[in-house]
Amino acid sequence: MKVILLEDVKGQGKKGEIKNVSEGYARNYLFPRNLAQEATEANLKQLQAEKEAALRREAEELQRAKDLANRMNELRVPVTAQTGEGGRLFGAITTKHIADALAKLGYDVDKRKIQLAEPIKSLGGHVVHVKLHPEVTATIHVFVSAE
Repeated sequence: MKVILLEDVKGQGKKGEIKNVSEGYARNYLFPRNLAQEATEANLKQLQAEKEAALRREAEELQRAKDLANRMNELRVPVTAQTGEGGRLFGAITTKHIADALAKLGYDVDKRKIQLAEPIKSLGGHVVHVKLHPEVTATIHVFVSAE
């Protein structure tokens, strides 16, 4: 019996795959637990429509990320911090500080998407990468100045 998996099933396959399983396994295990549905023409058309919609959404998300990256590339982000002698910072500039500064400039970026090799501990300009999408990364310049 051909079924469409609605969830990942260990030993059978991933969500959205069409599998050939025994009728007893389908009726006694997969169907009662809503792990699969029978692969009828209507269900196959619905699955195809869902896959196309998912591809369309993914393409739109990628395009939005590319547009945002084009606007953000070479962006200059000012950040102020308290300093001590010799231009050393009290503490460090973290991804949260950078995300807050970006929010003030009108860019809503999650702090987890900002990639710092190590926290910024000195005044001046620093290059920071922002991973907007698995395929898209923007480069911004963070300028740290004394309060």
